[in-house]
Amino acid sequence: MAYAANTQVAPANIFARGAEILATVGAYIERRRVYKQTVRELSALSNRELADLGLSRSMIRSIALEATSK
Repeated sequence: MAYAANTQVAPANIFARGAEILATVGAYIERRRVYKQTVRELSALSNRELADLGLSRSMIRSIALEATSK
């Protein structure tokens, strides 16, 4: 039977850890900004415009979430 070990290497000092945390927070903020912008732009479209794109209002959040994962 095989076992997989998942280990993470801790940063060498507190400054490296702080930089890592800031990078993680920065990435989260950027993803959130993209999500909100996508929702805002798609919500501004009329039902007719959404239908022309093959979308419905109920799909807006899932499309925005997909946009953040790319």
